[in-house]
Amino acid sequence: MGGRRSLLVMAALATTVIAGIGPTTTAAATTPYPASMAALGDSITRAYDVCCSYADHPGKSWSTGSDSDTITSSYEHLVKLNSAISGHAANLAVTGAKMSSGPTQAGNLPSDVQYVTILLGANDVCTSSPSTMTSTSTFESQFWNTLFNVHWKAPNARVFVSSIPDVYQLWSTLRGNPAARLVWASAKICQSMLSGSNTESQRQTVVAREKEFNTVLASVCGSANYSAFCRWDDLATYKVAFSSSQVSKLDYFHPNESGQAVLASTTWAASYWGS
Repeated sequence: MGGRRSLLVMAALATTVIAGIGPTTTAAATTPYPASMAALGDSITRAYDVCCSYADHPGKSWSTGSDSDTITSSYEHLVKLNSAISGHAANLAVTGAKMSSGPTQAGNLPSDVQYVTILLGANDVCTSSPSTMTSTSTFESQFWNTLFNVHWKAPNARVFVSSIPDVYQLWSTLRGNPAARLVWASAKICQSMLSGSNTESQRQTVVAREKEFNTVLASVCGSANYSAFCRWDDLATYKVAFSSSQVSKLDYFHPNESGQAVLASTTWAASYWGS
């Protein structure tokens, strides 16, 4: 796909197509309920370690989950509003994915999908050390390409972009838990933030980078090229203060079932139809 400059040129050529979709509004009544949806993302959207075993449990995903549980996913909300979407929800997220995989995931979208959720970026923040985090400029370019591919592959899709959960808040909540510290260290989980040897200055470097990433998500989604079909959550997910009881005891990092339920309700409230 070329660099950002060529991407902007290509996007400009598609201006008339994008304009034909019409402006996004916050009123649920003016945004049709989709008959199909797909999710792009990482382990959070795959509901990794949500319960039971060290594995993906996509049936419990905040976005496309369909299990009988305490989680009311975006898909389950939409089934109640438009039964035509039943059985038409694809979870294309990949555990461990960074924003670099966004364009590829978007390229795998069905061409007729009508709604796409995106939650990517946690693994660009959560790396082996603060020095190995994705650069903000690279992250921005990758997200531009992701949205370009979404619109190229599924031109009629509305897109919902979630902010990245606050990893500093997770550390603050569980730093006094010996089991959490042991698991973080032994499994090398998000060492840029969770390493026991990090200084507060290093952690604040991660905080600053995550804020930059969330700013990128907001600005690209709200840009002239994409605002007609892209909705930003306005930091709703970032502002969620997950309690210790909402975090998986398998890894003390991912949301458990209760955490996925909170994420599901938060993202739905920020979606096209939640307000």
